[in-house]
Amino acid sequence: MNLKSARVILTGASGGIGSATALALAQSEAQLLLVDRQAEGLQQLANRLRAEGAQAHAYPADLTRGADRQAVIEHAGRVLGGIDLLINNAGLLHFNPFEEEEPQAIERLLNVNVVAPILLARAVLPLMQRQGRGRVVNIGSIFGSIGFPYFASYSASKFALRGFSEALRRELAGSGVGVTYIAPRATRTPLNRSALNRMNEALKVAMDPPERVAAAVVDAVRRDRDEVYLGWPESLFVRLNGLLPRLVDGALRRQHREMRSYATQG
Repeated sequence: MNLKSARVILTGASGGIGSATALALAQSEAQLLLVDRQAEGLQQLANRLRAEGAQAHAYPADLTRGADRQAVIEHAGRVLGGIDLLINNAGLLHFNPFEEEEPQAIERLLNVNVVAPILLARAVLPLMQRQGRGRVVNIGSIFGSIGFPYFASYSASKFALRGFSEALRRELAGSGVGVTYIAPRATRTPLNRSALNRMNEALKVAMDPPERVAAAVVDAVRRDRDEVYLGWPESLFVRLNGLLPRLVDGALRRQHREMRSYATQG
């Protein structure tokens, strides 16, 4: 896809990966509708991009609400004149023992990470099919291919998003509408609790800056890529987990006690 003048909805736009992606898209001369629950940070981002010459509009919304999702689509039609690209980036992250997670928190995470992106894709799909082109990009995680202890709800949500992306891509083959699934590894964003950052440091887990993920998103869209897994050896572990999951079980078991010590903090 040529991003120059492409009409883009970007969710979770004021977060770490979201704001970096917004900047990368603006540098590619895309037209942006930035969506997030955080109205103040969202407006600041839009103002910054406009000051740099970009076409960027802020639209605060709670994407777990059907009325807000529909309002986003309608607003995109008004200010952008259509939709060429939907980037489902909004998400929540839980790092806890599963038995300590509140049911309401689990439900909200699944609504934000799974239900909202699926229903947003459903809303934009007829528009893209009528114009015979478009792309849906779903931001997943390495944890959507490898189930990690103390990330049970989060892993479940990203497994679901990966399966949805694969199924929809196959369904839309030949339609002109593509589906991309991007799986970052650990990334330095405000979503991370301090205990998670400390655990990653203790276990020597590599953490990417949000800008690396943003660059991968832009590159994937330009090249019409179906799937992108970021990081080495994480992308290798994805393959190993698919072929020889018991090997990965053993590796994670050796780290289990240390991981739990961080997961139970605060």
